[in-house]
Amino acid sequence: MKKHLVGLAGAVTAFALALTGCSGATAQPSTSSTEIVPRQISWLLSRPADGSVITIVKKLADEYAAKHPGFSLNLITTPDRPSYLQKLQTLAAANQLPELFDTDATPFTQKLVKQGKLVDVQKMLTDLGLYDKYRPLALDYQRFDDGGLYMVPFEFELEFFWYNKALFQKAGVSVPKTLDDVVSLCKPLRDAGVIPISVDGQDGWPLLRYMSYQPFRLAGSDYVDKLKKGEAKMSDQVGAKAVQWMSDLGSNKCFQDGFSSQGYTDARDLFTSGKSAMYQIGTWELASLTNKDVPADVRDNVDFFTLPTAKDAVTADNEYTVVSGIGMAVSQQTYDPLMKDFLKFVLDNYSERLAASGHLTPMQGYEPTIPAGSSDLYKRALAEVNNLGKKIAFPWDTKLDPTTNTLMQQELTLLVQGDSTPAAFEQKIDASITENAPKFFG
Repeated sequence: MKKHLVGLAGAVTAFALALTGCSGATAQPSTSSTEIVPRQISWLLSRPADGSVITIVKKLADEYAAKHPGFSLNLITTPDRPSYLQKLQTLAAANQLPELFDTDATPFTQKLVKQGKLVDVQKMLTDLGLYDKYRPLALDYQRFDDGGLYMVPFEFELEFFWYNKALFQKAGVSVPKTLDDVVSLCKPLRDAGVIPISVDGQDGWPLLRYMSYQPFRLAGSDYVDKLKKGEAKMSDQVGAKAVQWMSDLGSNKCFQDGFSSQGYTDARDLFTSGKSAMYQIGTWELASLTNKDVPADVRDNVDFFTLPTAKDAVTADNEYTVVSGIGMAVSQQTYDPLMKDFLKFVLDNYSERLAASGHLTPMQGYEPTIPAGSSDLYKRALAEVNNLGKKIAFPWDTKLDPTTNTLMQQELTLLVQGDSTPAAFEQKIDASITENAPKFFG
């Protein structure tokens, strides 16, 4: 899922208004009436407020308001993800959740489900006649371990390793077939004067992506599902393989020097400027990789490969990280005929417009419009959606308890930098899970 959070210019104002004007805090709609009574509803965001998702939904909300005078959609933005999480937890504790809010399938969200605060999205989509229209993988990404579905997907993105064919040729290397091959590429690329892989080291989630690859290949999603509850250990065979692989990426200088102080844009720019040979990111960055502003010697040489396999892999080559982004939850307290009607209108029209903006869609049956001026890579990358397997490599930051999640991101940086050892990493993570998992998964 994208974690690159961007706020609108009026984020501070919107945030302040939300403290007193969150409609979920004041509206107590009747559930017995079928009458649609227009009012203001609110959506607490943890996604780019100027991105495609919100741009499209805002337009649809305006169209809905034109037919339902008195209706409006209030977008509540926050400066960053920690602020968002704090806001969400505060509103939930006060029983003042807005009508709509962004969230992942986290332990906190599951607690809200147990408290009866969220609408069952599988039932809601079924009632709206929409459930069977969604891609199963888009819905699966939003599910809890028990199969419950309480978030609506608004995106569908494939994650690849993008690479520069000319830089590979310069170093005399070829596309890696296995994860161990990725490590083997780093020295010849360095010797050729090329950064092997550019990575966003400022944010914790990109390194956590890498951490998830070996376990997914060796054990599917079962490993992290057991690890997070303390039913498996980081020091187990599968976990130890992943930790050693991360350490090897560091000792072989696979990432750019000083990666821990470089962010999302830095990593992307290193690749698009031809300074790095590989860059792992999702199809949401296709426009940045294929547009006419990318130097021709890079643009004409960008290609991709999917997640390499591993010896004794239990997952197929066409199974890798596929995300449907952060989901949208619906508050049970304020789910009335207006909300049902509005969501029906939005979801009926949303995927068609998302496809028109050049994106894959969470619903099936919509062909993305390739932006003018894009290279052939754009079309070829999106066409991979037709070759997907049935399993997903879930990002670990949506799986682990918050304390362990933060600690693992910090310790991965130290491990890759050579400031910690595999044994020390394993011990710290296992200790954190032992202490914190019962609070969230007990």
